[in-house]
Amino acid sequence: MEKKHLRIAAGIIKNSNDQIFITQRSADSHMGGFWEFPGGKLEQGETPEQALIRELKEEVGITVTHCELVDTITHEFPDRNITLYFFLADEWENEPFGKEGQPFRWVLQSELIADEFPPANRSIVAFLTKNGSH
Repeated sequence: MEKKHLRIAAGIIKNSNDQIFITQRSADSHMGGFWEFPGGKLEQGETPEQALIRELKEEVGITVTHCELVDTITHEFPDRNITLYFFLADEWENEPFGKEGQPFRWVLQSELIADEFPPANRSIVAFLTKNGSH
């Protein structure tokens, strides 16, 4: 049987104080309890950027006005393959919050902890902490 292949756009929402906005996955979801960069699955016919803008509006209530793709990571799980498109979103309208009731917090870019994120996110977290401003 062929594994499911999910394509997911994730937003690294970064403010002018070098803080990154992260949300916590619900306990009953895949990788529940981990922290993540908000985002979600691409729908049929959507580009990763379109999916990012739609998902961030739905999940955290912001309208992204500027973002750029910083990395694409493919991760294999026993039951699925995931391609993650990580965008740095550095301009938006409104203030992000957990629109679906999910816990959220702002963390200094240099203080992100890779182990708090799902394995597929850890290389981008390592990249961000290494390249954060000091």
